Amino acid sequence: MTEVPSISLNNGVGIPQLGFGVFQIPPEDTRAAVLTALETGYRHIDTAQMYGNEREVGQAVRDSGLDRTEIFVTSKLDNDAHEPEAAQRAFRRTLETLDIGHVDAFLIHWPLPKIGDFVETWHAMEEMYRSGDVNVIGVSNFQPHHLRRLLDNSTIVPALNQIEIHPYLTQDELRAFDAEHEIATQAWSPIAQGAVLGDPVITSIAERLGKTPAQVTLRWHIDRGDIVFPKSVTPARVKENFDLFDFALSEDDIAQISALNRNERRGFDPDTFNPSS
Repeated sequence: MTEVPSISLNNGVGIPQLGFGVFQIPPEDTRAAVLTALETGYRHIDTAQMYGNEREVGQAVRDSGLDRTEIFVTSKLDNDAHEPEAAQRAFRRTLETLDIGHVDAFLIHWPLPKIGDFVETWHAMEEMYRSGDVNVIGVSNFQPHHLRRLLDNSTIVPALNQIEIHPYLTQDELRAFDAEHEIATQAWSPIAQGAVLGDPVITSIAERLGKTPAQVTLRWHIDRGDIVFPKSVTPARVKENFDLFDFALSEDDIAQISALNRNERRGFDPDTFNPSS
C-alpha cells in the first residue's frame, strides 16, 4: 500500500499529509465514503461539527477493522459554541458522537471576529488539550492578524491552521507566517471546487505526465508542504485522488501552477464572515 508522507507537528504528533474530507457529504453517505477511503489507504479523516456527519465518521472508523492508533481524525468547533463553557460542552458532544475514544485534532472552525473574542475560545481549547482527550489543537481560517493575537495572549501555539488554498488562491503570505511560527498549514477546497481543473496550464502538465488535472493539483499541494484532504463520494475518484506518489512535478511545473494565483476565494472571507448575517 502507498506510504503517505507524515508531517511532524509542533508538539511532536505526526499527521498524514494526505487525508480525506467529508465536507458536504450527507450523513447517509458518509460511512460508506469513509470506509472506501480507509480501504484505499487514507489514514486521515477531516470532519466538523457543522458538517453533521461526525457520528457516521466514527462508525466508519470503528467498522474499518483498523487499530484506532492508525487513523488521524480531525473535527472542528461549531460557530455557535465560541463562549468558553459552550466550547467545552461542544467538545464533549464531539467525543460522544464520534465514539472513538479520543480526537486527534480539534480546531476552531472560524475566528468570527465580529461576534466575540476568539482568544477566550482558544483558552478553552487549551484546557481541552490539557485534559488529554485531544492530541492536537489548532485553528481554521485564521489570518496572520488573528494568529498574532493568539500568540500574544496564550501559552499553546496552534499546531494547525486549516485555510482555503488552491492554484487561484495560493496564500503565500499566510503560509509563510504559519511556517515562521511552526504552525502546519492545511488546505481546504484544494481544487477550488473544480474551478482549476480546466485551466490550460494544469491540463497541459497533466497530459504530459499522464495524470488527471486533479492529481496534478493535489500533487502541487503535497510538494509545497501543505496537508491536503480532497473529498468525493465516488469510489473511483477517491482512489484517483490517493494516487499521487508515483509521479513528480518539476520545479518549473510547481512555479507555473503557483503563478496562476488570482487571490480568488471560493469560500468566505475570514475577516468579514458572520454566520448570523
